[in-house]
Amino acid sequence: MTLQELVKPDAVRVVTSASSKKRLIHDLADLAESAYGIESGTAVDALLEREALGPTGVGHGVALPHARLPGLADMRGVFILLERPVDFDAVDRQPVDIALGLFAPEEAGVEHLKALALVARTLRDGGICAKLRANPDPAKLHAILTEAQRVKAA
Repeated sequence: MTLQELVKPDAVRVVTSASSKKRLIHDLADLAESAYGIESGTAVDALLEREALGPTGVGHGVALPHARLPGLADMRGVFILLERPVDFDAVDRQPVDIALGLFAPEEAGVEHLKALALVARTLRDGGICAKLRANPDPAKLHAILTEAQRVKAA
């Protein structure tokens, strides 16, 4: 699985007005609905349910909210860059400005974990995050995300 397969170009957005963790989760779900047809309310509920188990803010301004959804056939990802960071209960207590939401089929086991690991490895790279933060254009953000993996694979 690659980030290019996981995140479509139209599943990338820059958000100017997220004011809270809950609002960001709603924005991720709305983006999943517009990009993939995933029902927004179902996505919000699943993300909030997962978040209740423990925060998905992984540190350094990055959050990886994820959930399993009934009826979903394939892994799907959405990416949001926030103009203003929000508190996300991250492990390092730093606000989040990069969020990659991951949606997995309900029965996905190893594939879900592999996709989560791929996203975590990519966004753990400070250079990639710096490039993402410096480019408020969705097309460029998608290119940075997907190019990062191709360069590492080469």
